[in-house]
Amino acid sequence: MTHRIAVVGYGNIGQYAVEAVQASPDFELAGVVRRTTGEKPNALAGVTVTDDVTTLGQVDVALLCTPTRRVPETAKHYLGLGINTVDSFDTHTAILDLRRELMPVAQANHAVSIISAGWDPGSDSVIRTLLEACAPKGLTYTNFGPGMSMGHTVVAKGVDGVVGALSLTIPLGTGLHRRVVYVELAPDATLDAVSTAIKADPYFAHDETHVIAVPSIDAVEDKGHGVDLVRRGVSGRTDNQTFEFTMRINNPALTSQIMLGAARATFRQQPGVYTLPEVPPLDLLPGDREELIARLV
Repeated sequence: MTHRIAVVGYGNIGQYAVEAVQASPDFELAGVVRRTTGEKPNALAGVTVTDDVTTLGQVDVALLCTPTRRVPETAKHYLGLGINTVDSFDTHTAILDLRRELMPVAQANHAVSIISAGWDPGSDSVIRTLLEACAPKGLTYTNFGPGMSMGHTVVAKGVDGVVGALSLTIPLGTGLHRRVVYVELAPDATLDAVSTAIKADPYFAHDETHVIAVPSIDAVEDKGHGVDLVRRGVSGRTDNQTFEFTMRINNPALTSQIMLGAARATFRQQPGVYTLPEVPPLDLLPGDREELIARLV
């Protein structure tokens, strides 16, 4: 069965989301929803672009490729229309609040929302869950990077006086990180003022953060990222169990691919709001269930 899907937003994640949908065997791209619908990028030739999802006809699910801070309002709007939603909301400490906030809207409109469905939070959350099942007692360290943090980069770009920004996450070990933010300044901006504003934002306030001015963001931009996820713990009464999961990735490409899998999974859940660890992994994949079990189990 083919489902019609809308991509909401056409920034870093949205561009890769369109490619992922076009490469998928079981989705049809209904169109792209963005605030500006003027001259279309060449990559959207032949794709309907609108600022109103209701002009796209039937839409079964929407990938919300918007900044995290716009996700709650945007998700409520689409769920209110009875459209399933998937987002990559990345504020770890606010995920449970978002789940509670969207739950009554989704249930009232017989819709499904899978939230925080990027790679962290998202697929890494599933890995952490599995590793805790392997060693119920112990510690898990999630070491990001080095690489581009999309959420932090979006926040830095929004600071007054910033023409462009790139926020890199540098792992210090045991789950601690340093932020290095490269900024291209407007002619009338000062590095001190921009640096103070960035460091005061909740996205950066709890980490060691360095802000560095560069002549051009284009000259330093790199969408690569990665993670080294380590758990050391106890299985039963056996100590010294160590597990490690490592990957090096293109950040927005992986995020959009996981979101697309979550979109597929929305049609296999009851109305409500879910995080990825609550979703059976097989629900993320296209194809016959028994064939998937035979191949993967």
